[in-house]
Amino acid sequence: MIIGLVTAVAASACYGTGSVLQAVGSRKSARREAATASGTGTTQHGGPSLSSTAKAAVTWEFMVGTVLDFVGFGLGALAARMLPLFLSQTVISANLIVTALLSIKLLGIRLTRPEWISIGVVCSALVLLATAAGHEGSGDAAMSTHWWLLVISVVLMGGGTVAVRLMGSRAAILAGLLSGLGFGAIGVGVRILHGIDPFDLPALVTDPALYAILVSGAVGMYLHTVALQIGSVNGATAALVVGETVLPGIIGVVWLGDASRDGFAWVAILGFLLAVAGAVAVAWFGEPDGHAAAPERELTPVG
Repeated sequence: MIIGLVTAVAASACYGTGSVLQAVGSRKSARREAATASGTGTTQHGGPSLSSTAKAAVTWEFMVGTVLDFVGFGLGALAARMLPLFLSQTVISANLIVTALLSIKLLGIRLTRPEWISIGVVCSALVLLATAAGHEGSGDAAMSTHWWLLVISVVLMGGGTVAVRLMGSRAAILAGLLSGLGFGAIGVGVRILHGIDPFDLPALVTDPALYAILVSGAVGMYLHTVALQIGSVNGATAALVVGETVLPGIIGVVWLGDASRDGFAWVAILGFLLAVAGAVAVAWFGEPDGHAAAPERELTPVG
């Protein structure tokens, strides 16, 4: 349990730092687009174009952030196999706190009192969850579950990408939520993936869950980049927290055998609800209008 918690915390730190660095890279790219008066930076709906997103992805800050994301992914995958999903995903989602604190220094964002209170609620929820967590489930699931995970991942990521592009500059929170659902699918996929322990390459490459992980990871990363380009870094990250916490936690308890300590179920439920409520509050109070005075916010490429 302790090793799993340390691993999840390390993954959270990597993800949180990576998000802020990616936001710095995205905004630097946006400034360059604005300076050249390029007409290719946004779509007709006001959102960032594919070329704009690609340019953001090749800034050194964004690339370092992406490396940290990959490290966080590896650590998070390990934590998902050692802890109940409702605990591992929630601890990893505490990267919201790292993101918020680093954004003060690197993005010039001043957090409001409601945001600080919301972050405090998330921290308190994590303490409750860690106190209540019991054993993790075995991860055994019917092969049909593996196929359903792949189908749902493809539909969510594909349909979500289209919806985000149609909504344009209004899609920041939706993009963050969808990227969170993608990362949540990764957590579920890692738990049920065949061919890991013991290692069996044929079983691994023929498991639909592996391809659900790849699809969700790749598209989730793209959607997260879009969210950082067009919205509040704290708001987008908070929406991501909700997406990657709620469904995996429920799936872990209902289908994969995750459990709380005897007599602590109410503590786990309370902690889970507080974590989601706190994340939603940060998303609400972290909307761009709430930071209008921040210099970096004015450079966000909205239509």
